[in-house]
Amino acid sequence: MANKLFEKYDREHITDDILQKASQLFSKNYGVWGKEAAKVIGPFAKEGSPVKMSKDRLRTQCLPSSADCSYVRVLVDGHLAGNAFACRWIYKDKVVCWITQLVVDRDYRERGLALGLLQMLKQDDDGIYGLVSSHAAACLAATKVFGNGIAAVNLDFIREHGEAIMKASPVSYIKDAKPTGNLFNPKAADGTVSCLNTSFFVDHTEPLEALEGIREQMDWPLGELIDGHEFLVIVEARRRARSKFRSKSLSPAA
Repeated sequence: MANKLFEKYDREHITDDILQKASQLFSKNYGVWGKEAAKVIGPFAKEGSPVKMSKDRLRTQCLPSSADCSYVRVLVDGHLAGNAFACRWIYKDKVVCWITQLVVDRDYRERGLALGLLQMLKQDDDGIYGLVSSHAAACLAATKVFGNGIAAVNLDFIREHGEAIMKASPVSYIKDAKPTGNLFNPKAADGTVSCLNTSFFVDHTEPLEALEGIREQMDWPLGELIDGHEFLVIVEARRRARSKFRSKSLSPAA
């Protein structure tokens, strides 16, 4: 049986060595650039070439100095098999926990590692969770851990609060991105429902294949995935039901 070790770090304890390994995990497993990437982003984003991220860009994008940030990772038999970054900020007196990156090594997927990583990021004072991803599996994992599953996602809450929640973010790419889809523009005719226009033109072949498989098993409330866009998921934290019974305190005399 493989030995799994989950670790969590606050921003001040995330070393350059940790970030270097995280950037390598991202660059090897995130995906490849799509057809329009070079035109929109630059010639370095050649179609079919791996999407890469340096440790310095990773620090700037996922660990802004003005934010409360966390990093979790999982080692399987000593190998970095997955990791996730999160940033927190306040929106209407509620703590927003936003997953800024979630990556699992291709060789270790479908083993529940994403669920374990997200579970480690949860805190009792979190009130809202957010995620932007082109991968439907990441959306499924987030809604399962933070809410009551993808079928229970409150689209009205996303419509009413999504843009304002993101505008309050200290993370620039979240703050500046534009929510799109039928939720935000009833005239949208491209099949999108809850998306973010990130202008990140990653090839969607793999994500679309995964989405097709998920749709064969369940209803998918977030709509279509189009080029340059990612799914937008925001859920209110699931509150634990209080027990009707109090546990009996034990003492040496009991």
